[in-house]
Amino acid sequence: MYLNQNLFIVHVVEPFASGIATFIRSLVENLPQDYHVIIHGERQEVMDSDEVKKLFPKNNIRFIHWKSVKRNLHPYKDAKAFLELYQILKRFRHADAVHLHSSKSGFIGRLVCKMLGFKNVIYTPNGAPFLMNDGLLKRSLYRQLEKIGASFGGRVVCVSASEAEAYHNIGVSASFINNGTKVYNERLEEGKDDLTGKFIIAFTGRITAQKNPERFNQLAHKFLYNKQLIFLWIGDGEERHKLTAPNIHITGWLSEADVRQVLARASIYLSTSYYEGLSFGVLEAMSMAKPMILSNCTGNRDIIRYGVNGDLFDTVEQAYTQILYYINNPTMLKAMGNYSRDLCQSEFSAEASADNYRMVYSL
Repeated sequence: MYLNQNLFIVHVVEPFASGIATFIRSLVENLPQDYHVIIHGERQEVMDSDEVKKLFPKNNIRFIHWKSVKRNLHPYKDAKAFLELYQILKRFRHADAVHLHSSKSGFIGRLVCKMLGFKNVIYTPNGAPFLMNDGLLKRSLYRQLEKIGASFGGRVVCVSASEAEAYHNIGVSASFINNGTKVYNERLEEGKDDLTGKFIIAFTGRITAQKNPERFNQLAHKFLYNKQLIFLWIGDGEERHKLTAPNIHITGWLSEADVRQVLARASIYLSTSYYEGLSFGVLEAMSMAKPMILSNCTGNRDIIRYGVNGDLFDTVEQAYTQILYYINNPTMLKAMGNYSRDLCQSEFSAEASADNYRMVYSL
């Protein structure tokens, strides 16, 4: 297989929304010479799959709805999803590569691919499930499932070095290709509203347990005395009720253009997540020259250069001190933000990420 040949790539994804949909779309957009089939589930509570499809290119792609796959573990429903995926994938035995996205697609997909004899199978977790803050028993179950899944074959290709290390630590061989995003150099115009003149600490993403909204809320409470400071959560989700501090503003779901318009006004980007693969929200903030204050977890660790583009924290008190430092030293914000953008350009570009995956697809 030569890199200048057109490739036929099959993607399998259960949570066809949020960061994983962004990840697949970035691959498709940056590999326009290749043909992509996307076999997808649906998370209607996040975004209807028809709305997700509208964001994709139109000329090198085909969508197939994987109707029976569901988010939670369930023996009967998972068996049904396995049989449906088997029937779909057996039509594409001539594909150059099958790329499985997320843990459920990775487990079911690797078993199906083993039975069908696919040779080039890639599994990208986009957030190792055994790192979730969901009890020792459940984490242990996910570790065992990842080990069993690895025995079916295929290659684990993580989205960050620290995620790959987490797999090595449980005895699963893994490599990594950094997630990437487009770098923006233009300056967006700011409107006048209730955020004008405020020191804005922003985050983008779903309000879920993984993102730890409780810690975000605790930090906001510590700054209630500062009327010029706003905590901004760009997005929405099932744990919205945990963001109760009066200085938190929740935008709800916005278009990509509106997300960038709002994020452009932020002074600092804050992530309180329990774990990440390599967050597209963080990468986009970097591309827009924002300093970072991030929880010390997988994914986030790969982004921070201490004291140069931001800081990592382990406790609410540490994050509070770090935010105070930037409030009292505003001249640092521009220099650190510029370094964030430069780092994004050199190590986390969408083009480089797609090129690296294409090399894997070509093996």
